[in-house]
Amino acid sequence: MFKGSFVALITPFRNGGVDETKFQDFVAWQVEQGTHGLVPTGTTGEAPTLSHEEQERVIALCAEVANGKVPVVAGTGSNSTAHTIELTRMAKAAGATAALVVCPYYNKPTQEGLYQHFKAIHDAVDIPIVIYNIPGRSAVDMSNATMARLAKLANIVGVKDATNDLARPLRLRAEIGRDFSMMSGEDATAVAYLAQGGDGCISVTANVAPRLLAEMHKAWQNGEVDTVRRINERLIPLHDALFAETSPAPVKYAASLLDKCEPNARQPLWQIMPETQERVARAMRGAGLLN
Repeated sequence: MFKGSFVALITPFRNGGVDETKFQDFVAWQVEQGTHGLVPTGTTGEAPTLSHEEQERVIALCAEVANGKVPVVAGTGSNSTAHTIELTRMAKAAGATAALVVCPYYNKPTQEGLYQHFKAIHDAVDIPIVIYNIPGRSAVDMSNATMARLAKLANIVGVKDATNDLARPLRLRAEIGRDFSMMSGEDATAVAYLAQGGDGCISVTANVAPRLLAEMHKAWQNGEVDTVRRINERLIPLHDALFAETSPAPVKYAASLLDKCEPNARQPLWQIMPETQERVARAMRGAGLLN
């Protein structure tokens, strides 16, 4: 259902609030640059610090610019099943194509608890759902068996896999089949994920290198392996730099160098250290994104 280069969108702020003009300009730029899908209100979009009203507004602003040209997969997950259902209903009403739902963080549910959580959302809201499996942030890892069980539900359509387990997509594909969208959540290993049966990547780096990543995924789909390798090697220092401190602070600084937003993130995140700023700027120059 979903494939290619999707961007985990940053949320620009100004004077403490969402900078709506910058955000819509940024979304329009992403579409123009060839990005295949938009993911607002995820972790990179600082959803944990957005109010319910801000989340709804950001999704609506994104959907307005996308205007059906590319899918809008809105982050709606929380560690409360009832709240996740509420957010997912809101996202659908705001114009989202699909919902990206993270495994409930902090609570550490069992595999049965994970199944019942996603089934409850599936049964309550008629919208395609992409599971977001990121044990490093959520402290719980959905097993392939649980995911295969969920994939039997009509509207559970894919996964954003941020486990960095590169054997997992191969095994998952064998269990689920070709119709389930498998999207990497790790820029540095996205090509390896594709080689193991993946369909694309929900990318942080695409915030600042959208055209290059769209071209890389198109090249992969066309079997142009040398082009894929060339772009991937060009971007690996940038992938690393954008996670030198907690994301999305480094990528917001990188986007600020392109005049796409102010560099500030909401607390408890903070501006990146001067040495990290230099590392990010150096990586941006090395990738040919800055003069």
